[in-house]
Amino acid sequence: MTSSDRTAWDAIVVGGGHNGLVCAGLLVKSGRKVLVLEAASEAGGPARTEEFFPGFRVSTAHALNRLHPDVVRALELEKHGLDLSGSTPTPNPSPHGGGGLGGVGTSNPVETARTESPSPLRGRVRGGGIFAPSIALSHDGNPLVLHGAYGEALTGATASEQAAWKNLRAQLLRYAGVLKPFLSRRPPELGGGSFGDMAALGQAALAVKRLGREDMRDFLRVLLMNVHDLLDEQLTDDRLKGLLAFDAVLGSHLGPRSPTSLLGLYYRLTGEIGGAPGAQIVPRGGMGAMAAALRSAAERAGAAIRTDAIVSKILVENGRAVGIALANEEVIRADKIVSAINPAPTFLALVGAPHLDTGFVRKVKNIRMKGAVAKLHLALDGVPGFAAVEQADLHGRLVIAPSADHVERAFNPAKYGEFSPEPVMEITLPSLADPALAPAGGCVLSANVQYAPYALKEGWDAGKPKFLAAVMAQLEAYTPGIGGLVRHAELLTPADIEARYRMPGGHWHHGELQADQMLFSRPVSGWSGYDT
Repeated sequence: MTSSDRTAWDAIVVGGGHNGLVCAGLLVKSGRKVLVLEAASEAGGPARTEEFFPGFRVSTAHALNRLHPDVVRALELEKHGLDLSGSTPTPNPSPHGGGGLGGVGTSNPVETARTESPSPLRGRVRGGGIFAPSIALSHDGNPLVLHGAYGEALTGATASEQAAWKNLRAQLLRYAGVLKPFLSRRPPELGGGSFGDMAALGQAALAVKRLGREDMRDFLRVLLMNVHDLLDEQLTDDRLKGLLAFDAVLGSHLGPRSPTSLLGLYYRLTGEIGGAPGAQIVPRGGMGAMAAALRSAAERAGAAIRTDAIVSKILVENGRAVGIALANEEVIRADKIVSAINPAPTFLALVGAPHLDTGFVRKVKNIRMKGAVAKLHLALDGVPGFAAVEQADLHGRLVIAPSADHVERAFNPAKYGEFSPEPVMEITLPSLADPALAPAGGCVLSANVQYAPYALKEGWDAGKPKFLAAVMAQLEAYTPGIGGLVRHAELLTPADIEARYRMPGGHWHHGELQADQMLFSRPVSGWSGYDT
């Protein structure tokens, strides 16, 4: 075992995914000497670009829907190659039917959820051209499209539905704005006596009061509501309700009728791109370009990044972490150890239960983190066609979720370790954003397929071919002939994602984002301050 008594680093960051790279970059800019240790041969986690078939490359994370402007500014990511102007700027949407809504003005209450800082994208937000649209596909070939920053314009629906959506969107963004500050600061400790904790809780209470009496009552009424009931209250178009229900539960073991499922939609709307809440984008060069920009920013600021560096142990002396040991028995010491990986292996495997309180260990063991999403990558011989979807909209995401009830029916088998014969999914065509991802004439399709249970009852060895057949049959129903374009298909189940990216349960949030595992209770109740 090699070691040094000298502490060479102020901080060691375990894990070189996007969170670890952001952390390292910010620590270095604050004057610390930082080392990042990444187990894989390349940093970036699921955002890194990988070849899945000769000539065809893709990132498992296929779209960007939350990148705080403060991070972009602090790390100067645009100087490091991150282009947030969108893959292909499109003109203002022209209606597929029913007329379109105009952009959101600065006096609109929606603005309360936006950042106060100026953004280089702000001038282009209202037209919606730089943001990836969301297309709700339909069996009858009449898609519904949310344009701009999560539906600043809605096309393909009746005028009355557009008006209802405009009101609901503004309401959702106002309510999400109350929760948003908690995601960019250390969560206050409930019952804590510090001034900072009391001030944060007071600010939240003031934000709720500022909603006004009617909104305040409604905010409290719907906070823990299921998304299905809220959508039924205010909307009538099944396509729109299906899209919103899908977005609320994507990545979680919840159905639209599950209690608290509305929180998932709030969480999506607390994210932002360029100061626009709910916006999503495919950066120029794909998600791999974001990972590369984060690494470049950290390294040029002075962080050292080592890949193929598997941490086997966090060293604890006299009750505090003092360093790490690698799988090759090398020991590296530091004043601070930061874990940017899942909390369960951090505490149970790297630190070890003997160093931890018994009650804390029990809570960590009970974190729910069994993934429910599979990832499909298709190497295609051409761009697939979707009925009535305009060419410009193919640069967005296409969602197969015909209704909120359909999403609920797709969830039902997952409760019992099975999958639906008609799965719901989100589709992107990343090679349209970055032609280098596919050979000439080829196309990459990337899809998140919801409700693929981590613990499949029959096992994934037997179940994967059947699940792939069900997914392809569903795709064929919405883009006839796609089967004839497929050169190769890669299906990553939650078990595959777990193995490839060292994500326990294959859960991309490293734990269910549900009411009892969010904010004050993350990673576990009583330990939400991020330090131990």
